[in-house]
Amino acid sequence: MIKKICLYGPESTGKSTLAINLAHRFETTFVPEVAREMLITNDFSEQDIINIGVAHAERINDKLSSANEILFCDTDVITTQIYAQYYLQVVPEILYKLEAEMSYDHYFLMDIDVPWVADGLRDLGHKREEMFAIFKSALEKRNIAYTLLQGDFREREDVIVNWIKRNLNIHPKR
Repeated sequence: MIKKICLYGPESTGKSTLAINLAHRFETTFVPEVAREMLITNDFSEQDIINIGVAHAERINDKLSSANEILFCDTDVITTQIYAQYYLQVVPEILYKLEAEMSYDHYFLMDIDVPWVADGLRDLGHKREEMFAIFKSALEKRNIAYTLLQGDFREREDVIVNWIKRNLNIHPKR
């Protein structure tokens, strides 16, 4: 059975970089942040949010077939719910259904102690503390266990690798 790891947290905290690096180290695949592939601006609709949630779930299921012991996921549907609530003040019901259908073996919550980098889509640099609190609260309300990641990207990667070795008995190939 393939183990699923969720790299989770507010924007510009290293999730995408970590997903790529970890997939390389474990010689497996990863699920990129689907919203980045589907959006070019932050002007989106409820239907766009639904499409992102569905596409993300489909991408996870597709990638499971090619994963090698472990699959790294750059965000999850809870993230989509958070941004739907923030930007649209509504969370489409299907996102809760998708959440109920998907589970992860562990969550890694990214702290905001790394520099925020603008990239065209990111627009919440001035609300990092607020968004971090929202992300953390979403996990805690659901009683989802997580590991808080702090420090630079190498430190974060090392914590994840060591957690996976210790708790899942899966070792990096590189």
